[in-house]
Amino acid sequence: MKSQRPLHILPIIIFSQFACTSVWFAGNSVVGELAEATGFGPELIGYILSSVQFGFITGTLVFALLMVVDRFAPSRVFMICAVLAALCNLLLLTGNISKPLLLAFRFGTGFFLAGIYPVGMKIAADYFEKGLGKALGYLVGALVFGKAFPYLVKSIGADHYELVIYTTSAFAAMGGLLLWAGVPNGPYRKPSKKLHLWATPRLFKIAGFRKAALGYFGHMWELYAFWGFVAFGLRTFNTIGENTIFVPLWASIIIALGGISCIVGGHLSLRHGSKKVAVISLALSGVFCLLSPFLFELPSYLFLIMFGLWGMAVVADSPQFSSMVALEVPAELRGTALTLVNCIGFAISILSIELLSFLVTVLKPTYLFLILAIGPIIGLLALGTKKSVT
Repeated sequence: MKSQRPLHILPIIIFSQFACTSVWFAGNSVVGELAEATGFGPELIGYILSSVQFGFITGTLVFALLMVVDRFAPSRVFMICAVLAALCNLLLLTGNISKPLLLAFRFGTGFFLAGIYPVGMKIAADYFEKGLGKALGYLVGALVFGKAFPYLVKSIGADHYELVIYTTSAFAAMGGLLLWAGVPNGPYRKPSKKLHLWATPRLFKIAGFRKAALGYFGHMWELYAFWGFVAFGLRTFNTIGENTIFVPLWASIIIALGGISCIVGGHLSLRHGSKKVAVISLALSGVFCLLSPFLFELPSYLFLIMFGLWGMAVVADSPQFSSMVALEVPAELRGTALTLVNCIGFAISILSIELLSFLVTVLKPTYLFLILAIGPIIGLLALGTKKSVT
């Protein structure tokens, strides 16, 4: 149905996803400056980092229960949430702001991101009945690059942290308006006429959805904890011998490589299928988890290569799991299904991050990443059952 999918559709979705998700890490990139400017001190840093995640989980839960994306035009939902996320982000610069209000604005940003990231995938699913894995590969790649964008802006205007907030807010609002104006409802969209409170239990009765969701949950156990502790891993390596890796640069490179692997994996899914790409990626990242203690004994160039490959494997399966989830459920429930698995997956990511935060004071640092292997193992077991998914 190429006639129903103009060539500009996917580029607009990709750019809008990139622009709007730039507000996700905007607070993280200037958290030190924000704490200093507001006079709240370094104890604020941890709260700012977690507020967006909790907001996103709350938002996805509300959106899933109310079936927002399946009942209303996705592009309109995306645009409204993009503008509101940009506003919450911009309000960080309010003068004489209180600590609760500052955290509330970051929570609000996360809440409205629930109407951006999973909704963008829903819009893609409405246009790509075939080749969805490739399309979502570009979208998740855009998400990864969007999260890295605030750090790039900060490196340009290091002495003016306000520049990061202004730039990402403007990008988010622009991305939302662009998608709303340029991407109408897709040809494969089947809206739900009314609210079905039974939609969530109904979804988990679908075997293919259940297996894909479990695979995604295993992936999420590893992904954000790896991203959150990759700098810790690099600093740990520097304490061994006389290594002098420049941590900020290499941490950003390792994370950004994941955006490239998402795109490559999307193209490979056209030939080999989403499930095969997801399984190989999940298995590779699981192997890196299990081998992680030995990576710290390698020469620095091999260590960086291995962590770079790990950074690619750890996220390449994400768009493929989303593709499987979308294709295993009725079209009128795709938005709800994608939002629901995001909600649960991000909740799981907080558990793994908090567990590593606790174990960092208990385990030998080089053994810390072993805990992340739990996710890939569970995910592979779920996908390895006889009844396959898409």
